[in-house]
Amino acid sequence: MTPPPLRSKPLSQQRHTRRAAVGFTLIEALVVLAIMATAFALFAGALLGAMPGQQLRSATGTLAAEMRATRARAVASGVDQSFIIDTQARQWRSGPSAGGDARRSGELDDALALGATVAREEQPGPGVAAIRFFADGSSTGGRVVVRRGDAAWRVDVHWLTGTVRVERGEGER
Repeated sequence: MTPPPLRSKPLSQQRHTRRAAVGFTLIEALVVLAIMATAFALFAGALLGAMPGQQLRSATGTLAAEMRATRARAVASGVDQSFIIDTQARQWRSGPSAGGDARRSGELDDALALGATVAREEQPGPGVAAIRFFADGSSTGGRVVVRRGDAAWRVDVHWLTGTVRVERGEGER
């Protein structure tokens, strides 16, 4: 028994079938490129628009965390600790109140503005403010405002409890 003979399609039909199964048309490729370009443009715009706000929140969070750490050091060591803010240079440092070396320090980005309201006796010079944390957990209290353009976040330090709270809002200029 011999198998039936194979029938082959004409050459023009074979090419057409192979072409349909292998590639994309130019129009399909252009549509995909247009969709990808649109998606990228939307994503990049959203990402760049969110960066200034993220920078502001991050700087405020860092200040609040460092103030909380300064308070914790005061309670743990039994020695008063100061958190000093230079509003003009946009710098901060923390360390012992008795004139010791600063333990930690940092600087804010040039795009951010820094303001502080503290007790008068905790202002060692123009543009410099300090919040003192006492060994019992209390503090001299104060408010630090970090702003970028019209947006602002504030860090409030309660004088009686020494607690540090971050809120979104204008605060004092």
